[in-house]
Amino acid sequence: MGKQKKARKFAVMKRMISLRDERLKEKDRAKAPVKKKEDPSAIKEREVPQHPSCLFFQYNTQLGPPYHILVDTNFINFSIKAKLDLVQSMMDCLYAKCIPCITDCVMGEIEKLGQKYRVALRIAKDPRFERLPCMHKGTYADDCLVQRVTQHKCYIVATVDKELKRRIRKIPGVPIMYISRHSAGCSKELGVYTEVEVRLLLGRDWS
Repeated sequence: MGKQKKARKFAVMKRMISLRDERLKEKDRAKAPVKKKEDPSAIKEREVPQHPSCLFFQYNTQLGPPYHILVDTNFINFSIKAKLDLVQSMMDCLYAKCIPCITDCVMGEIEKLGQKYRVALRIAKDPRFERLPCMHKGTYADDCLVQRVTQHKCYIVATVDKELKRRIRKIPGVPIMYISRHSAGCSKELGVYTEVEVRLLLGRDWS
């Protein structure tokens, strides 16, 4: 009895279609462009952001009374917990007139929190607050505040959020206001001293 012929497997019989085949479309006939290898010794071009003219090293010349302060959601909530008058505590911290500013994103974030934060919403709708319209898409407040202080260096950011404070510290010339020990404080970029430091300076003998 002779040997039975075995059928060849499909994988062995598979063949590539020629580029000249009529079944191929024009876009499929074109060969893929070969990527050129990057030369490691070549100088790479990159765009460096222009240094803002309002900064003298780390000192921001655009900051001055009346101070415009961008308020975050958690700053309002912490001021309620600490039983602080928001505007008065800002003025006590900076010893000057302060204009709290609230963006549409922050207002939308407070409205989404519901009835539990109705006191914060009432404070945010205070006529002393300046409302800033947002032209971008989405309602993520942190990105909104970072984008605004990057474009305009005339604001102080009032927040207690650690992640937002970390992002703002990377932007030169933007002070951060926070709440600590039932009072408002400000970072040293603005040259603001606490009440204890002022008393020590005033009581010091300068002669």
